[in-house]
Amino acid sequence: MRGHSTLYRGPVQAVYGDWPSPDLIVSDGAYGVGGFPGDPRTPERLERWYAEHIVAWSNRAHPATTLWFWNTEIGWATVHPLLAREGWEYVQTILWDKGIGHIAGNVNGETIRRLPTVTEVCVFYRRRLMFTTRDGPVSACHWLRSEWRRTGLPLYRANEACGVKNAATRKYLTQDWLWYFPPAEMMDRLVAYANVQGDPDGRPYYSMDGKRPVTAAEWARLRHPWHHEHALTNVWAHPPLNGAERYRGNGRRVAPRVHNPGKNARAHLNQKPLEFMRRIVKLASNEGDTVWEPFGGLCTASVAAVEAGRNAFAAEPDPYFSSLAERRLAGRFVCDELPSRM
Repeated sequence: MRGHSTLYRGPVQAVYGDWPSPDLIVSDGAYGVGGFPGDPRTPERLERWYAEHIVAWSNRAHPATTLWFWNTEIGWATVHPLLAREGWEYVQTILWDKGIGHIAGNVNGETIRRLPTVTEVCVFYRRRLMFTTRDGPVSACHWLRSEWRRTGLPLYRANEACGVKNAATRKYLTQDWLWYFPPAEMMDRLVAYANVQGDPDGRPYYSMDGKRPVTAAEWARLRHPWHHEHALTNVWAHPPLNGAERYRGNGRRVAPRVHNPGKNARAHLNQKPLEFMRRIVKLASNEGDTVWEPFGGLCTASVAAVEAGRNAFAAEPDPYFSSLAERRLAGRFVCDELPSRM
């Protein structure tokens, strides 16, 4: 099964409201290195650059949407506070280890007086799951325990509800970093037990609308998909693209102020390995899901999404890159046979 792709040839701000709600967002935008027109030359201005995009992502996302944010270490650190304020919860940092060969010509240790950098980061976020209570919004972790407390039942009875020795109190009702999101089956048992055995005056318990308890299916939809791949860690080793997968230019003249790759130069400053985007798409989405790639470039994430039966929505304002991406998504050319920018 192949998905479909929609590529907008212009700034993504114009179409955020037209795209369906995203299940997964892959961001590969400004790095604060002056890599393309509009990319700040230093990381300090990245928060301002991303602000309207992050607000749009937050407004259009649903509780199970995930975000995969590519950047430099300092670029990501600069933008993280804004992501956190807009309801994105940090999960983990993935390191792209480009290998020792990436140092060649890339650093003069005596001059810069630091260790050579051979990594780039992709930071994995999910939406922060919050519930409305009489005391205001609370996290899912806090909500699970407080709702059980409302029933008047002792905590240990949650283990009886779930048919376990101590896993319910140790995992689902704990308030520390060992907290686990209850699987749908276990949540269904907790909810049923609470609403039968709990104080009748407080019912319904575990309700998201105040009228009825949450169902197992509704609870499952609050958690993002995850298709675990054994032996895969958060360090992904792959040299920078220089082989057949790398897109190169043709040396023709281009309009002023637009980067013009020579025949053997890289068409895109920082093309990502397709293997990485395939991993992201397959790990955290299902067939038929919607994948956003707001800063398309060569649309590597969209290519991976379509291959895997997801539906990709991308935007790219640069006419050269959008032409390459359109042909790439249609599978109409070989990597080193690219059209001119003119």
